[in-house]
Amino acid sequence: MLSLIIFIPILAALAILAGAPARKTALGAATVQFLLTLFGFLSYNKAAGGFQFQSITPIVPEWKLNYAVGADGLSLVMLLLTGIVTLAAVWVTPKIEKRENLFYACLLFISAGAAGAFASTDLFFFYSFHELALIPTFLLIGLWGYGERYTAAWKITIYLGLGSIILLIGLVDLYLAVPAASRTFSLIELQRLAGNGLIPAAAQSRPYLFLLIGFGILISLFPFHSWAPPAYSSAPTPVAMLHAGVLKKFGLYGLIRIALPLLPEGAKVWASLLLILLVGNIIYIGLVTIAQKKLDLLLGYSSVMHMGYIFLGIAALNIVGVSGAALLMFAHGLSIAALFALAGFLRQRNPLLLLESFGGVAKSAPWMGFVFGLAAFASIGLPGFANFASEVNVFFGAFKPGPGLVAPNFQLATVFALWGVVISAVYMLRAYRAIFLGAPGKDSAEYVDPIKSLRWPVILLLALLLVAGFAPSAFLAYVQPSIQALLPK
Repeated sequence: MLSLIIFIPILAALAILAGAPARKTALGAATVQFLLTLFGFLSYNKAAGGFQFQSITPIVPEWKLNYAVGADGLSLVMLLLTGIVTLAAVWVTPKIEKRENLFYACLLFISAGAAGAFASTDLFFFYSFHELALIPTFLLIGLWGYGERYTAAWKITIYLGLGSIILLIGLVDLYLAVPAASRTFSLIELQRLAGNGLIPAAAQSRPYLFLLIGFGILISLFPFHSWAPPAYSSAPTPVAMLHAGVLKKFGLYGLIRIALPLLPEGAKVWASLLLILLVGNIIYIGLVTIAQKKLDLLLGYSSVMHMGYIFLGIAALNIVGVSGAALLMFAHGLSIAALFALAGFLRQRNPLLLLESFGGVAKSAPWMGFVFGLAAFASIGLPGFANFASEVNVFFGAFKPGPGLVAPNFQLATVFALWGVVISAVYMLRAYRAIFLGAPGKDSAEYVDPIKSLRWPVILLLALLLVAGFAPSAFLAYVQPSIQALLPK
């Protein structure tokens, strides 16, 4: 099943490049992928726990290198996120005027790369599948983007390429730090051995720092964040949805899956540095977000800001904080994808997306006014949405961090993070007021709601946010056993 989730988009992309109908083929592949991820999520045996749906194919036996996939509760939540955002992104894609086949093929390659990374239980393929998504991202922004798309495409490529190189150095350093007799690419085997002190404490600091910087660049950790907002504002709507909603979670997933279980002492050594940087994400980037004049840039900076909350939960090194971070990865992916989809609808009438040029849109497009309000409330962290439930877990987990961490430092960072919620409310509500309320702008009377068939992707994203918000325990029941197995004993 997991191989189907990964390779159906790849096969569909190749078929599209060979001449198959682009939109129909992509939408069909995305639908099948989503249904498979939903089936896997619902059929997972929570009582048994651990990795299920495993498949192993030897590639280089003498190196213990295998194509290996498997999914525990954490992986399945991320795969479900991939499936639903991919379906929504393909569904809301507007008419592509040039190279339509290449556009949809690139979208599917990004989805396949993300799914492959989340499903891989082999370190080599975990890294390789993520790299599969980088070239399509460059092409999509450079060929079909908006504004200064060439600059944004090169900037994101240089930053993510540099992050990938540093990450590769960290993974090699981690591999060499493992005693020779125990070296393996299997994440399951490494996780099993980690409880026995696989890597000496003195050897954990350097590889963890490489992983933190490498993953941090891919996640847009402050001060390595400057690639993300212009890339998202220049990217076509489905690309912004997929990258901000799904692909960016690769780095966060990697920290939880690899760095925490294998290098726990390294995480403690660099915890204070991470707290300083994540506060930069929340406070500094939050204030920069307030100053934005364009909706797409505001959403881009908002996405960068919210990464700080997830880092805070991961840094706490306890079940409450890390589980909250994992749930927030899921919630943020849904909410930011919904917001970028709605921004895409608005862009069709107002290409520049300047906030001052809107006004009173809710009068002519009431459906967009309603659902944009729901997505904005979710992003802020209003009770009833998954973002609220996950942020509460992050704050409680960080206020009383795991053993070996300096509690006052985390408590101070948590106070700053709580102020970030206020900042989020300021910029998001001001944006909503500027766009949907007040006196109509010069073009506002021309806005109309999208046709009903294009409303369903956004409704699907928001519905899942509400389900996870009202019943977060249903999702935490998947995530928490996986996190418990990954945390240092």
